[in-house]
Amino acid sequence: MRRILAFAPMLAILTSCGQSGVPFAPAAPDSGAMHVKPAKVPVIAGCQIFPANNWWNTDISKYPLDPLSAKYIAALPGNLHPDFGHNPDYGIPFNIVPSTQKKVPVTFHYSSQSNPGPYPIPPNAQIEGGPHSNGDRHVLVLQKGVCKLYEMWDAYPIDGGKSWQAGSGAIFPLDTNKLRPDGWTSADAAGLPITPALIKCEEVAAGEIDHALRVTFSKTQAGYIHPATHYASNSRAPQLPPMGLRIRMKGSYDISHITGQAYVVAVAMKAYGMFVADNGSNWYFQGQGGREASCWNDNDLDQLKNVPNTAFEVVKTGPILRK
Repeated sequence: MRRILAFAPMLAILTSCGQSGVPFAPAAPDSGAMHVKPAKVPVIAGCQIFPANNWWNTDISKYPLDPLSAKYIAALPGNLHPDFGHNPDYGIPFNIVPSTQKKVPVTFHYSSQSNPGPYPIPPNAQIEGGPHSNGDRHVLVLQKGVCKLYEMWDAYPIDGGKSWQAGSGAIFPLDTNKLRPDGWTSADAAGLPITPALIKCEEVAAGEIDHALRVTFSKTQAGYIHPATHYASNSRAPQLPPMGLRIRMKGSYDISHITGQAYVVAVAMKAYGMFVADNGSNWYFQGQGGREASCWNDNDLDQLKNVPNTAFEVVKTGPILRK
């Protein structure tokens, strides 16, 4: 669920690192606070998913708390909810195509904030929720060789996939930290890529997730923190999360009782946390769906539904930007 808002010129003062391609590094509370383990950069189909120092690949387990952490968490009631599972219509699938994949025309409703087509979308591309879904209908494509992401929201094939129409779309080269322009959405309300955030079958099977996740909340504020570039709210309530807010599971929260697939996810939430990426149900986080969803053990993942909001805290990663 999302809203796309038009932006007036920015009144916020941007930090010098905002569009420089270098993630914001908050001042360490002590000399050892930023001594984190080197990033193990995720790789999909031979493509490194962004540089090692990208926001998605940064261990935030030692980042300082945001001064408003307690107020944010208090305003976000509920327990964790894995928004994916064994059912192929849950979760968000992604499509891997060769460098030779034919590109097809795409038209966008929000064309002023979308990267224009053509996109290399196969005729049989997996759509979030299935071909007859009336939900967000994300279509995510990773093109091998050139290593770019092509992502669309509210996407529909025309004439058997000879062309597509979508609400919005974004292209992300995977060899750069460059952000989308401030004020631009993407296939996600926050202007972020979706594919890097998904929990994948292969990484959970390998026992380690080396990137941040995405999470939704029903109420957000009119502001964003880089790497997010867009908001989807009219509220200025300071206790509501801006898009791009980085939330991690507390290091002190006991996960010794959590097992299997759920344990791998919990460890990642402590190390890499989650970005607020869209409006939706509180504490819903996303994993791989579609044809690969048979990998998930629903009983296993359901352990995470017992983790309360109080198991989390908010870290400081940069200023809130708004019009």
